[in-house]
Amino acid sequence: MSKLEIGELDVFYLSYDEPNKEEHWADIISKFPFAKRVDGVKGFDNAHKECARQSDTERFITIDGDNIVDEKFFDIELTFPAGTDLENSVISWSAKNVVNGLVYGNGGIKCWPVKLVLDMKTHENAVDETKKVDFCWDLNYIQMNNIYSTVHNAGSPFQAFRAGYREGSKMSLDEGKKVPVDEFKKRIWPKNYERLITWMNIGANVENGIWACYGARLGCYDTNLNPDFILANISSFDWFKEYFDNTVLPKFQGGDQKCEKTKVEWNYEKLFDACLEIGDILVDKMDMEVCDPTPEVASFFKRVYTNPPRVNNPLATEKQTGWDK
Repeated sequence: MSKLEIGELDVFYLSYDEPNKEEHWADIISKFPFAKRVDGVKGFDNAHKECARQSDTERFITIDGDNIVDEKFFDIELTFPAGTDLENSVISWSAKNVVNGLVYGNGGIKCWPVKLVLDMKTHENAVDETKKVDFCWDLNYIQMNNIYSTVHNAGSPFQAFRAGYREGSKMSLDEGKKVPVDEFKKRIWPKNYERLITWMNIGANVENGIWACYGARLGCYDTNLNPDFILANISSFDWFKEYFDNTVLPKFQGGDQKCEKTKVEWNYEKLFDACLEIGDILVDKMDMEVCDPTPEVASFFKRVYTNPPRVNNPLATEKQTGWDK
C-alpha cells in the first residue's frame, strides 16, 4: 500500500492571463494558506517545469488559474495498491466546467512527480508532433472519479474562445493525430466525440459562453477541413492572442455586448450567425450533430444531463480509456 496526503504536498496555483486569476488566487490561499504561485510563465511545459523546480516535495499539485477548488480537497488521503507506479504517473481529478456542465479531466487538479515533469518534453518543447498538443498522449495518468474543482473559463470573450477552440481541436484527434474526414466518427473515441459536440452546442446561457461554442466549432473546422492549419498552434499563447485580436474579433466588434472584465464590445447576432454557418459546414462535410447554440438549449441540457463516471477502474490510465484528459 502507498499513501499520499494532499496536505503534505506542495500546491501550486498556475496562472497566466486568466481574467479572474487574482480572485481565484485569493480564494485558494483562504482555503490553503501554504499554496505557492507560478504566474506568467509562457508555455504549458515551461510552466509545469517551473513548478517542479520550486517544489520542496517529491510530488506537487497544480491548480489552474481558472479553477475554484473545494476546500475538502486539501484534507484527502489517497491509498494505492502495492505495485502502483506512482513515480511515473500523474494523478488526475475531474473538474466541472461551468460553461457546458461537462465533467472530465480538462482543467482539473493534477498531482505530478517532480522528476517526471523535469524530464518530459511536451507542448512548446516537444519533438514528437503528437506531444505538441497535450500532456495526455505522452504521460501515464491515474484517473480519480471525485470532483474537487469547477472550471471558470469564460471570464472574457478571448478566454472562452480559446478554451472552446482548444477542445474543438483536441477532441478531433486520435492519439494526438488528425484523422481522415471520412473516418472521423469511426476513429474518434466516443466519449471525446460526445464532449466535442457538447462544446459546440452548449454554453450560451453563461456570460461569454457563446464564444466557447464558436471556438469549438472553428477549432474542429480548422483541424479537420482547413489544409493550412498548423495543429501545434493550439499550444501557443502568442498565436492564440494574435489570431483572436487580428482575425476573429474584428468580425464581431461593435454591437450590443460588452465584457465587464476586458471592456471588449461585440455583436451577439453576428457571432450567433457565424456559429450557425460553421455548424452547417460541419453537418454537411462531417455529418456532425450540431444544433443552434441558444441559451434555452444550454439550460435544458444542463438540467437533464448526468455525467458518467470517468472509468470503472479508478487506477486506469488515460490511454486505456480514450485519452480523455
